[in-house]
Amino acid sequence: MIQTTRSIIAALAAFAALLGAPPALAQFEGRSAADVVEVSLLPGWRMQNGNHMAGVRISLAPGWKTYWRAPGEGGVPTIITLTEASGIDGMAIHWPSPDVFYVNGMRSIGYRDEVILPVEFALSQQGEVSIAGEIDLGVCLDVCMPVTLDLVGLLPPVTDRVHEIGLALSDRPLTATEAGAGRATCAVQPIADGLRVTVSVDMPTTGSDETLVLEHRNPGIWVSEATTRREGATIRAVADVIPPGRPGPFPLSRSDLRITVIGSRMAVELDGCTG
Repeated sequence: MIQTTRSIIAALAAFAALLGAPPALAQFEGRSAADVVEVSLLPGWRMQNGNHMAGVRISLAPGWKTYWRAPGEGGVPTIITLTEASGIDGMAIHWPSPDVFYVNGMRSIGYRDEVILPVEFALSQQGEVSIAGEIDLGVCLDVCMPVTLDLVGLLPPVTDRVHEIGLALSDRPLTATEAGAGRATCAVQPIADGLRVTVSVDMPTTGSDETLVLEHRNPGIWVSEATTRREGATIRAVADVIPPGRPGPFPLSRSDLRITVIGSRMAVELDGCTG
């Protein structure tokens, strides 16, 4: 899904408020962000639909980690925002399959050592497009530090495919059809501050340490970490979904839920569920 630049800026504002506006070069045990993480833009190629596929390479010092779009209770989300977006109508990150980590008893979801995030830009003009912006992310060893780094570069009007971006795109979670999974069902129960959602889906084994992550397409709606268990061919998980403002039960469209099952062998992503 292509995000508008307005929604990207709103997401950044929410992130800054959550973390108290993290400094550009935070310190951790005497090390600055520059010591542990580098970010660069891979120019990519112009797509047949007129959009442009680029990549953001995040390179980390050995042993360090960064986070997925839904980072878990032990992480902070990775957010890209554009400060110069002339000729760009929106953008979407195509997230590679993440890993699940446990640090100090808390679960987090993300990437080790290095990850390339394919980023698709919707363009409103032809020719070369320059971009400038920032990427906010958490980098972690045993403790996390939030950092903000500049992201600048050019999107050239070429069709050459960048090998590294292609590999990252191929590492996406499988669809339900590709994985041989069934349709997910979601049972919804009102609770004091929102809704409790129980997800059931027939799913081939994805490997050890299977984790189901439930997300709502509205980032302002909070979803708790799901408790996950496998019962034969079926994975079941329970999570609480809490609206912003005045918490309480609210109308929920099951099509707005996104379900990802992450195992040691593969990840599978399902859009929406039935009642």
